[in-house]
Amino acid sequence: MAEFFNAVAAVLMLFSLMAVGYALGWMGWMTAAEKKFISRFVVNIAVPFNCIVGLVNNLNHDDLLQAGVMMGSAMVSIALTLLLGAGAAVLLKLPKNQWGVFVSMAGTSNTLFIGLPLSTQLFGEVCIPFVMVYYLSSSMFTQSLVVLLVERSGTVERKGVGLVGLAKDIFTKPPILGVLAGVLMLVLDIQPPALFMKFAGYMSNTVTPLALMYCGFIVYEVGLKKLRFLRGIPTMLVIRLFLSPLICMGLCLLVGIDGLARNVFIVEAALPVVSQITVMAGAYGADEEYAAIGSCLSMLGCFFTIPVLMVLLG
Repeated sequence: MAEFFNAVAAVLMLFSLMAVGYALGWMGWMTAAEKKFISRFVVNIAVPFNCIVGLVNNLNHDDLLQAGVMMGSAMVSIALTLLLGAGAAVLLKLPKNQWGVFVSMAGTSNTLFIGLPLSTQLFGEVCIPFVMVYYLSSSMFTQSLVVLLVERSGTVERKGVGLVGLAKDIFTKPPILGVLAGVLMLVLDIQPPALFMKFAGYMSNTVTPLALMYCGFIVYEVGLKKLRFLRGIPTMLVIRLFLSPLICMGLCLLVGIDGLARNVFIVEAALPVVSQITVMAGAYGADEEYAAIGSCLSMLGCFFTIPVLMVLLG
């Protein structure tokens, strides 16, 4: 039961930080402008430093050999979950403006704003390299297939970017550049100066509180009164919070990923909907409210499912 109480304590800490973001919105201290700033700061500055600190401090040259197997396993797991979501969407006979949104919500998780803070609370900073491997795998789907699915559910056409444009979209993102910089340092056995690592550590420490306050403000924006189980949302929650981690667990067992890496991957697979889907739905004319409600309900739901999952992981 120690794992359960530890997980509950970690979840309560994260929930408290989210509550701060909700309260800031309720008091009018945080608006869309502050939300935009926090998002940009966390994604473009804090997380890249977090990636470098996590990789350099917790991995070595030899550990990189297993990263390819881990990444392949994560990608297959996400692909299977997306296929499961597509099958469920067909059976539910969802309308066009919700179909792609539903599949995207069921198949992809919030590995950055929720996953990184939650995993570090549960496992410590030693888990950051494994979180980054899963994030890189998830990001490839989010920036490609998920964009296409949401676009097909909307009324606004997206201009084709081609393979070169797609690769540019993925590999020029600051978090990915942070991962690549950390990996390069490990490959070349470069140890950054102590002053740089201390500065990077300060920047890294801002990720958890700011990311969770951001998520709390999103719940405030949607409004607790609007949170209801629309058609298909309960099924999406079952896939996202229960079936996705089971699929990931099966693949980890199949390819021999165990220990901390396996536990981190399973937790990452059991996370809420990636918040970017709501933004995409609004941009392409899909059902933005459907995406926002699904995102918030999954965010609240994971605070009940994660402690149980930690007990099962032992």
